[in-house]
Amino acid sequence: MSFIPYNSRLYYHKSPFGAVREGEETTFRIVMPRAYCCTGANLVVTSDSGERNSYPMWWECMEGENEEWWKVTFTPEKSGLYWYHFTVQRCDGESIITRFDGGKGRISPDGRDFQLTVYSKEFSTPDWIKGSVIYQIFPDRFASSGTKKRNIPSERVLRTDWGGTPMWEPDCEGRITKYDFFGGDFKGIEQKLDYIKSLGVGCIYLNPIFEAHSNHRYDTANYEKTDPLLGTEKQFESLCASAEKKGIKIILDGVFSHTGSDSIYFNKEKRYDCLGAYNSEESPYFDWYKFRNYPDDYESWWGVDILPEINEENDGYIEYIAGENGILRKWLKAGASGWRLDVADELPDKFLDALRKAVKAEKEDAYILGEVWEDASNKISYGSRRPYLLGGQLDSVMNYPFADCLVDFAVTANADGFNDKIAEICENYPKEAVDSLMNHIGTHDTCRILNRLATLGGYRNGCEGRYSGGLSDEQRETGKRLLRLVAAMQFTLPGVPCIYYGDEAGLDGGEDPFNRGCYPWGNEDNELIEYYRMLGRIRAEHPVFKDGCFVSVSSTLGCVAYERQGGSERIMTVANRNGHSIVYILPEEGYEVLCGGTVNGRELYLDKETAAILIRMND
Repeated sequence: MSFIPYNSRLYYHKSPFGAVREGEETTFRIVMPRAYCCTGANLVVTSDSGERNSYPMWWECMEGENEEWWKVTFTPEKSGLYWYHFTVQRCDGESIITRFDGGKGRISPDGRDFQLTVYSKEFSTPDWIKGSVIYQIFPDRFASSGTKKRNIPSERVLRTDWGGTPMWEPDCEGRITKYDFFGGDFKGIEQKLDYIKSLGVGCIYLNPIFEAHSNHRYDTANYEKTDPLLGTEKQFESLCASAEKKGIKIILDGVFSHTGSDSIYFNKEKRYDCLGAYNSEESPYFDWYKFRNYPDDYESWWGVDILPEINEENDGYIEYIAGENGILRKWLKAGASGWRLDVADELPDKFLDALRKAVKAEKEDAYILGEVWEDASNKISYGSRRPYLLGGQLDSVMNYPFADCLVDFAVTANADGFNDKIAEICENYPKEAVDSLMNHIGTHDTCRILNRLATLGGYRNGCEGRYSGGLSDEQRETGKRLLRLVAAMQFTLPGVPCIYYGDEAGLDGGEDPFNRGCYPWGNEDNELIEYYRMLGRIRAEHPVFKDGCFVSVSSTLGCVAYERQGGSERIMTVANRNGHSIVYILPEEGYEVLCGGTVNGRELYLDKETAAILIRMND
């Protein structure tokens, strides 16, 4: 059969689009050829727990002479994931409609069931993050005020050559035991707020700021203190207050699945004058950790023994982090406006439930963002389905599926399936979460985006398996051209674009730690910065980017086109990844160019490896 009886992404087949709230009536409609002689149809729904129910569909109408429409309404009463397909009957037996291509179904028992995400009717996400721009800062490497630092541990390697190559000196066992620090601090960030604001930024995401003994600070030593190299708690409060005055909120990195072994809680290195879990079974922190054979055999994050794992279901630990006087609320009181949760899929539901309750009690509009690398709506970790986005845990997630789509398109020039992958996330996630997604194209965990694009993905072929960076002039120009293309798409897709500090200035760098170099003050690529500023202005001037829906136009032959639609605006992005210029035929006349390309009637002229953003006002 060549006909498509059902497409979950078309309104007349399913409304409303995508995820629905508890108690929200949902209409399903299949379209069958009259020649199929359908005598009946059913919607079959299976909850994630395995409970299955069948709902008879009723014959609705004829469309023309050849189509029969069958319809049913379904009202899910509980949040969770539901899976559904259709059965159709005729005189010679029953057939099944399952999912094959994107949201499209066909008659076959071999496809997958369609996913229906049902989320809490109370679920809402902070309005201030929607339509905004996020700027991610690795605190040691963004800006230094030059203020003299006090109480710095003597073993830290303090650099005086801002912009020098980050140190990479693994020992004979491949372990990093020495860390270099360039001296970025809170005051330095505060001094650069006008620059950050000029990019259209409304949210700064800071990598960890708490006392720790690595430069990345994911080995927390004390959640109650800022790291002395970054500044005091009062200086952090000053940064938050100054940012707020400029319309910028700050969110912090919460590393709660593990601590450092060199911490007040574990104290393996005996740096601290306290009783850590490694020092005594009488330690107040002993039950936080997972000892197999005390004291040296303990569970650690990915087997890294300087990062002992926390038992996040321990009531004492939950109280310390999420209690009324806990860590989460302390730093929100100090001026933070939310938390990004490191390895959120390694945090159990009990902990995440308590975390959301504490954060929202302190600041109702605080933003809770999770690090999840896959589709977070149906993620399974540690043997169970995770309810991250059903309304009781996260507001949204770091959008790795979008990042993968963008980078893959730019590197391979293969546009096929691009819009389907974007639409799948829009379909599976609650709209509140979609509008709050952190759309990054590079972070502290990935090679610099300029290098990934400039080398067309060949950045991994570095000496000793770790690429340090370094581009020829020709590679740099290729990287910049593709970065502008990718950024135009990043800034116009659903969600919130995130700039990793320095990407907008043409910062070069390979894999960790070379992706964490110093911001190149005085050596910025001002042309690239101006391009990012323009994208920031476009977002700020057009409300469709706040919550407008995503509409696929085309994705094939090295070219991707889609629209954001909402209110009186329709904004189209057309990205040409081909190595030659193209003429793209627009759906209709009336589009005006916001950036890139030229339009004549329905013809859009695009140079090679460039993108255009166009607007058409609704009649």
